[in-house]
Amino acid sequence: MAEFGLSASVSVGFGGGGPGDAEASPPPAQEPVFVPFRFRVQLYSADAGAPSALICAGAFSEVSGLEATMTPKAIREGGRNWGELQRAGTTSFATVVLKRGMTSVGDLWNWFESVNRLSVTGYRMRATIEVLADGSDTPRLVWTLANALPVKFKGADLSASAAQVAIEELHFVHEGLTLARPG
Repeated sequence: MAEFGLSASVSVGFGGGGPGDAEASPPPAQEPVFVPFRFRVQLYSADAGAPSALICAGAFSEVSGLEATMTPKAIREGGRNWGELQRAGTTSFATVVLKRGMTSVGDLWNWFESVNRLSVTGYRMRATIEVLADGSDTPRLVWTLANALPVKFKGADLSASAAQVAIEELHFVHEGLTLARPG
């Protein structure tokens, strides 16, 4: 993984500021390091009786759909004319979309194919999505998704000039998510 950093320093002085001036200019501010893959995704076996085993891991540049929506239940109460009572209702989860990713093995395609083509409907996984700190391998946030099921797989456009094989998009649904802040 290549890392690129840019920094520039420009000092402009108005009046005074000659060679004999004792005032030193502050050091230039560090620019953030550009890291193309900031999200590490790991998929674990979600079989109830089996120990959790890492099945596949990859790095992605974009993740969307980490969303939970609770639909409240409105209860009308007799004699209460000023609005309805609101109670917690069912929670639904959005489809998670992983974009522009790299993985060293083809297990993501195998998972999608086994569920969708071979009709292995119970092959669900526990997914973790780690949000990495700029320029390091340390996770800042870890999202865990329960019983993930793939619903769409899109390969990258093929080009003779490109050396890497990438995954353009992977969509999956899940049955719940949790957030942890390591450290």
